Amino acid sequence: MIQQARKTGRVLAIPVSGAAQIGYPDIRVPLLRIGLLGCGAIGHLIASHAEGFEITVLYDEVPDRARELAEQSGGVACQSFDMFLDAEIDLVVEAASVDAVRIHGRAVLEAGKDLVVMSVSALADPVLCEQLRRAALSSGRKVRVPSGAVMGLDNLKIGRIGGIDQLRLRTTKSPRSLGLDVCTRTLVFQGPAGECVDRYPRNVNVSVALALAAGREVDVELWADPGEDRNVHEILVEGAFGQGEIVVRNLPSPQNPATSYLAAFSVIALLRDLSEPIVVGT
Repeated sequence: MIQQARKTGRVLAIPVSGAAQIGYPDIRVPLLRIGLLGCGAIGHLIASHAEGFEITVLYDEVPDRARELAEQSGGVACQSFDMFLDAEIDLVVEAASVDAVRIHGRAVLEAGKDLVVMSVSALADPVLCEQLRRAALSSGRKVRVPSGAVMGLDNLKIGRIGGIDQLRLRTTKSPRSLGLDVCTRTLVFQGPAGECVDRYPRNVNVSVALALAAGREVDVELWADPGEDRNVHEILVEGAFGQGEIVVRNLPSPQNPATSYLAAFSVIALLRDLSEPIVVGT
């Protein structure tokens, strides 16, 4: 059985059951050094689950938020983005906003750091997406997108090889989260994901992640339901592989009801996988 890893300074010591008994020493893996761009609810959750990585530097447009989280995480709050970018880190986790991806994304890649994008709806902009792609190619770095608030992205990536004929997302949210005031279940939008992004940019990260994984447009239905206290995502996909249906009912994060726990945990899983020698999933 693999025992829980323990942190010792800047390396992670991983006792391997059985190996030590036959003379193998503890395996020591350097901790992944993270720069955290955005110190809100997701940033706090990442900091409280740091295992296999360490938050070295932090930056937020509100300096007090960066300083507060720096005290919790043991990192350094940077007074400017340039100071943040000059730090010795392996990758930057964007946990701020679509604007943060637009303003800082290319600079992160051109500085030789990988970029993890939480505000996935930024990549619905084809011009920005191509700019980031070219910057990543020229610098030899990666743009990484966590699974976010849904399940099944691995299967979509597999399914696209044989071809996906239909991909539909039905999302139901409380009217308050959409800025609406309705008394009954109401269809707010129906159409391609690209149009939905323009109208509800803070509520369609899921559709953009699905489109990136599947390599095709997503047909979206967005519903407002005053009787629903969770974000519900129903995904229907058909292709050469057959048919799949997934329903996810997300609990919101206590720190920020607009963020699902699953979305926040997905970036933590991604960061831990980067340090693992054996990785499960496509």
